[in-house]
Amino acid sequence: MPLIHIETNQPLHDNTLLEEVSQTVAALLGKPESYVMVKYTENPKMLFAGDTQPLAYLQLKSLGLPEGETGHFSQTLCNMMQTLFDIAPDRTYIEFSSPPRHYWGWNNTTF
Repeated sequence: MPLIHIETNQPLHDNTLLEEVSQTVAALLGKPESYVMVKYTENPKMLFAGDTQPLAYLQLKSLGLPEGETGHFSQTLCNMMQTLFDIAPDRTYIEFSSPPRHYWGWNNTTF
């Protein structure tokens, strides 16, 4: 049930970029891509470090997210944002969370 939400002040010019994000998250977490959801929000009214240069805020949620791997995940996701969206790593914040299974619903039940 991985979910990655990308909020950025940069427009999405090509939907295939979201497919690359989905594949990257699946590989990163070692989970089937069939469970990965990608949410993209363009928000031109974002400010970071006092200016509106390209920036991103990511949320990565996944059941059983390994805390010891978040540094590696951060590096991979920052590199992905730079490659796909031309957003520098120092202009990207990432929030990681691992909700309890009973707090994540799907297909008329919870995990």
